[in-house]
Amino acid sequence: MTVESRDEVLATVEKLIVEVAGEEITLLAPIAMETSFNKDLELESIEFVALAEKLQQHYGNKVDFVGWISTKELDQIIGLTVGDLVDFIQSCR
Repeated sequence: MTVESRDEVLATVEKLIVEVAGEEITLLAPIAMETSFNKDLELESIEFVALAEKLQQHYGNKVDFVGWISTKELDQIIGLTVGDLVDFIQSCR
C-alpha cells in the first residue's frame, strides 16, 4: 500500500469536507492547510461527526479521529485547522 503525500491527504480531506458540508463551502475560499474548521468553515458539530465517519470509512481503523480529538482541550478543538488533521492522518499511516 502506498502512503499518501501531504497534498494527497489534503485533497482527500477537502473532498470529504465537501461531501459533508456541501459544494458551497468552497465558494468563500479554497480549503487549505491553514483553514480553520471553526472560524473559516464554520462546521456544525453534526458535520464534524459526519466528517469523522467519512474519515473512518476512507482510512479505516488506522485513523482514530474520535480518539485523537478526545485528547484535545476545548480551545485546541476550536482552533483546529485542516493542516492539523492532515498531519494527524499522516502520523497514523
